[in-house]
Amino acid sequence: MSATELHWFKSSYSSSSEGDDCVEVATTPTTIHIRDSKTPDTAQLKVTPAAWAEFLTRLG
Repeated sequence: MSATELHWFKSSYSSSSEGDDCVEVATTPTTIHIRDSKTPDTAQLKVTPAAWAEFLTRLG
């Protein structure tokens, strides 16, 4: 699946004076895609749903 086919979203809590300083996330059954909203055409992180869940758990 290409990045343009993914449904990207960001937290409603992310806001700044410029409005785009955020992390965006798109999910598929096997992969969590993560990118910088300021540079959406650059490299993305891709992790498993289990790794993403562990990351969020550790953020607390």
